This record gives sequence, C-alpha cells and structure tokens, in this order.
Amino acid sequence: MDKQTTLTQIEELGLVAVLRGPSPELTLAMVDALVAGGVRGIEITYTTPNAEEVVATLKRKYGASIVLGMGTLTEPEQVERAQAAGAQFLVSPHCDPMLGERMVASALPAMIGALTPTEVVQAHRLGADVVKLFPGSLGGPAYLQSLRGPFPHIRMMPTGGVSLSNVAQWFQAGAVAVGVGGELCPAAWAKEGRFDAITARAKEFVAAVAAAHRS
Repeated sequence: MDKQTTLTQIEELGLVAVLRGPSPELTLAMVDALVAGGVRGIEITYTTPNAEEVVATLKRKYGASIVLGMGTLTEPEQVERAQAAGAQFLVSPHCDPMLGERMVASALPAMIGALTPTEVVQAHRLGADVVKLFPGSLGGPAYLQSLRGPFPHIRMMPTGGVSLSNVAQWFQAGAVAVGVGGELCPAAWAKEGRFDAITARAKEFVAAVAAAHRS
C-alpha cells in the first residue's frame, strides 16, 4: 500500500487507537476487541512489551483489513525495525530532527509529534505528513483551532485528551483524525478481562467519529 493510500484511509477512518499494552498477549486481545467494535486504525506503541512482534503478528492476522502503525518512536533505528515488522505508518511523540528525517526517508506516512507553534512548523518542514499534536489535553480543541489560524496547510492529529464528549469539537477545530488511548481501550480493562467493554466503547467512538464527519 502506498503512502497516499494509507493517509487517505487514516483520514477517512478518522480514528486511531493508540495502544500501550501491558503484555503482548493482552495487547493482541485488546486489538481483537477493538476490531470487533469497528476500529480499524491501530497504533502499537514502542512502550508495549515486544511491540515489533505484536505488530508482525497483527499484520499476519489482519492484513489489509486494518491500518497498522507503530508509535512512540524515540530512536532513529526504530524506524527500520518498525517497517520490517509490518508497520504502515510511523508516529513519534516529539519533534527530533534526526528521528523525523529517518521517518520521512522510510517512505511510510510520518506523524511527527509537536506541541508549540515552533515545533509544529519544524515537524512540517522535516516532512511530516501529519503533525501529531501531543499532548492534546494541554490545550484542547480551542488550541488546535488557534494553531490552524496561521497554519491552515498543516494537517494535525491530536492525541491525548480526546474523549467521547469532545471528539466532535476536535474535528470542528480542524483535526484530520484523532488518536485515542486510555479513553478508548483502558489497559486496566484488559487486565480485568473486560474485552466486551472495550468492544462496546469502540463502537461508541466509531459512531461519534462518523457523526463528527457528517456534521
């Protein structure tokens, strides 16, 4: 799948589940529960134990039926390893030039993390396809809307601080998609075996994002 196709899919889905799984086994079960609820954008973070093996397993199991990426990249050498594992897009939590350049050079969609206006512009100039606004909870939708004023040409995806109650506001503020972690798939629920609850929450988020796209 080429870069533009993947980016288009992410924008059409509008929702990326950001998983910091407690174990490989529970992470795989969390993804199963999310997919059962209609979530097809999946980001496995490098803070997940054996993250690359988890991604390789998911790639074999789901193939093209999900859009699978790796996040929390903090070191340049993780780029090639993530790509080899089967990641279709890459996400960093911060704007580091060496890492960002390596992500862009991979030819995979690169989502470089930023918060301040200076960081947003730097990420864009490094070649980020989408700037990950992180942590989104610090400024909320109003902050994204303010950034969109001087930077309407920069595509941004907030992560952190996205909930069912404000997801529509994020899209109204100009988000191309949203990344959602604990609000969508709490690790505690996985540890408690509450996978039906994760599926139910996934359905709620999918419906909320769909409604936001229609409005």
